[in-house]
Amino acid sequence: MCRLLVTVSLLYVFSGQLAAAERPNIVFFFTDDQTTSTLGCYGNPVVQTPNIDAMAARGTRFENAFVSQAICWVSRTTILSGLTGRSYGTPDNPEQARPDAVQTLYSDLLREGGYRTGYFGKWHAKMPAGYRPQDHFDEFEAIGRNPYYKKQADGSLRHETELIVDRGIEFLKSQPADQPFALNMWFNACHAEDSDRRPGIGHFPWPQAVDGMYEDTVIAPPRLNDPTIFEQQPNFLKTTINRERFFWRWNTPEKYQTNMRAYYRMVSGIDGAIGRFTAALKEAGLAENTIIVYSADNGYHMGNRGFAGKWSHYEEALRVPMIIADPRVPQEERGKVADSIALNLDLPATFLDWGGVTVPQRYQGHSLRKIVAGATPSDWRTETFHEHFAVRNRIPAFEGVRNARFKYVRYFDHGNHEFLHNLQSDPDELTNLAADPAHQTVLESMRRRTDERVAELGGPLDPLKQPFTASTTPYPEASANVGARLDNDGFVSLFDGKTLRHWSGDSAYWSVEDGAITGVTDGSLKMNQFLTWTDSTIRNFDLRVQVKVTAGGNSGIQYRGRSRPEIGLDVVSGYQCDVVADNPNYNGMLYEERGRRILSHTGEKVVVDPAGHAWIVGNFPVQEFPADTWHDYRVLVEGNHHQHWIDGQPTADLWDFDETGRALEGVLAVQVHVGPAMKIQYKDFEIKHLSDSLPIANFADHAIPPQSVGVRPQGKLPKNWQPPIYAEAVSN
Repeated sequence: MCRLLVTVSLLYVFSGQLAAAERPNIVFFFTDDQTTSTLGCYGNPVVQTPNIDAMAARGTRFENAFVSQAICWVSRTTILSGLTGRSYGTPDNPEQARPDAVQTLYSDLLREGGYRTGYFGKWHAKMPAGYRPQDHFDEFEAIGRNPYYKKQADGSLRHETELIVDRGIEFLKSQPADQPFALNMWFNACHAEDSDRRPGIGHFPWPQAVDGMYEDTVIAPPRLNDPTIFEQQPNFLKTTINRERFFWRWNTPEKYQTNMRAYYRMVSGIDGAIGRFTAALKEAGLAENTIIVYSADNGYHMGNRGFAGKWSHYEEALRVPMIIADPRVPQEERGKVADSIALNLDLPATFLDWGGVTVPQRYQGHSLRKIVAGATPSDWRTETFHEHFAVRNRIPAFEGVRNARFKYVRYFDHGNHEFLHNLQSDPDELTNLAADPAHQTVLESMRRRTDERVAELGGPLDPLKQPFTASTTPYPEASANVGARLDNDGFVSLFDGKTLRHWSGDSAYWSVEDGAITGVTDGSLKMNQFLTWTDSTIRNFDLRVQVKVTAGGNSGIQYRGRSRPEIGLDVVSGYQCDVVADNPNYNGMLYEERGRRILSHTGEKVVVDPAGHAWIVGNFPVQEFPADTWHDYRVLVEGNHHQHWIDGQPTADLWDFDETGRALEGVLAVQVHVGPAMKIQYKDFEIKHLSDSLPIANFADHAIPPQSVGVRPQGKLPKNWQPPIYAEAVSN
């Protein structure tokens, strides 16, 4: 039946009931990967979202807003078409929209009704071959991520969030006075930069306007992070992409704090951009007749249940923020919280209703206009249908129904594994009642309702065409190996010999030359320039690389480093194996960039005590390695034990017991250094990630001999300087 409704020709006309001046303008802010727990108006005590909170205070905040399918492109196409994914696609290819289903979007209907329409931001809809989204809007510009920072004509960088709102403000400035408009600003934020897994500015890049926000804030751990919650999941959920990406962003307390602060900055960046737009709206004299809508394409697990993404039936994935501020509603209806169940499916119908345009019969959502105005229809829905079928070979597919009390789903590619949750007594969905005899009547009823909804919306999907592939083991030995390609010896190649793919740095200094990563400076450099590996952080590892540097050159291999965007987008601090052409006492030593500085000169065996003081406990010969020649560098880090070699000759051996100063995980980078003109080259770059659980040695087991002397610090020292002696330092 539904398939007939889907293919029926559109029934739309402008009603003529509203004069042009009476039709409201519509602004739709749409974010990516945002659940309700990340906004102040939904109860987050940390994140700063004053403009969005003000929108909720003067409008309607929906407490129960959901998406029909929690993934970017399906949710977005659902809003554009007014149809669930199962209905706009086909049983054999449900992700791809059929031509007839997206021939006319809600924007086209508004245009037919006299609206000027604009679209700026993330598109990401799987449309038919040859589809031209720009044909469906008066003004259209797709603005994506990869990267988030876009280089402008003057050489500056601008974040996509800011660019999208820039375009929205330009749209306002060219708006005719006698025509209503519908403007879409669809952000890429808060989506992670999946190809860049450097914590913070790499993985969750924020606009520069919010630099430094939350830096001193300790963010509470995920509310549902008890390991037993993860352990209760079926194996097909414990090994999916949700778990794989958990190791990209949330699996250590340090990474969690860094990435949550960065994520919150993205949210506050959106909020600031919205504030800038609403100010422009007021300045243009349009605020009193402009409805503003704020929502997201799907929720986000935020580390809850041991998951990272949004591809599941749980509330964190399906529930989204939805705020509608209509300045025309009576004062007493503003600032309210609506309990009515809303769907992303409802938005296109709502837009058309506001514009006085007849809603097509095929639309599967319902207008929210009356709810916002304070009069919830008596026949409003009490049940919603949810599904997931995108990327079925890697993301478990499910279908099911939800009402105010119960949620039922079945993962139909995985033995029809069923979940039944009592949302009233168990709102966190920690108990699966599907096998409980006392709930069999409810189970059978909701199973039947799911069958009916599936039939109404397009019927069952075709069987999975290829075997399901797990993305990770639940507990990988080395989390950096998740998704990596290992050779027979367990090494990962970091450089393809041709491109700087998987590396991030300024192309003014970094390129590929003669099959090698090449850094060049002409001697005018004012600050060290870094090239950072983006595939993973590194913890315990064995790194091998061939290095060649010109005479006078100075470089280094940064490891367990930290991105320092407050200094520069590509700046890295942290441990470094020095590469120095003309000073054998520095070549291969252990230095800490923007930290404790020289920890060990070449040829020194060092113990760093708990207070951060470095003591020489032994020595080995110092060898000179000629410039302009390839040399084999090796860095081995196990727990808090660091070792460096050049051409098999040990150059540094250090134990770090300074819990405050040391790092146990971080990024990998190489650098070109300030100073003389130089060329540094790296090739045959590979790393073996060792177990995350390698032990951290105890200081008590590594006694410092009493006559040990301190490592000579960097910089000019007094002529009579003498190194401190450990026994004397301890006695003092």
